[in-house]
Amino acid sequence: MPVGSVGARDEVTRVARDEVVQWLAGIVFGGVAITNSALQAVTRGQELTFTQWRAILFVGEHEDGCRVGEVAARLQAALPATSRLLRRLERRELLTLTRDERDRRATRARLTDGGAALRSSVLAHREAEIAAIVDDVEPSAAADRTLRDLAARFDARGRQTSAQLDPGGEKPT
Repeated sequence: MPVGSVGARDEVTRVARDEVVQWLAGIVFGGVAITNSALQAVTRGQELTFTQWRAILFVGEHEDGCRVGEVAARLQAALPATSRLLRRLERRELLTLTRDERDRRATRARLTDGGAALRSSVLAHREAEIAAIVDDVEPSAAADRTLRDLAARFDARGRQTSAQLDPGGEKPT
């Protein structure tokens, strides 16, 4: 077989890879829809955008809060736009914005009790919807390993992409 030609085995691998990509794209799309459904169910018309939800989700991962620049990097948004978004959430009493004690030039975002409760409720609702979908699925040990590996890769890619952006000249810590 000439160099550069595709053998039967390569063709099967490519088809399988393309199918896996499509399956994962469907899972990502469905995951966003499930998250939106959970947001609607929990917020009951309070108009929380998906980007606002992502900010609440990220800030809630940090017990002592996080810097506005870190939120901007994770959201892949400009620092001024992220500051405005966080101020809107502060006005809704879902988080607080305070000067960073270690660097008085920076601002830290922390969830309020109400913001933390909202975050927990949305996550619980979303997890219940996902559990209902996979309730009768019993993955093999190999599938379990593959799913864990894919989940770790998706998470790492999201964090890597965020860290590379460096909006506003502020490096994530």
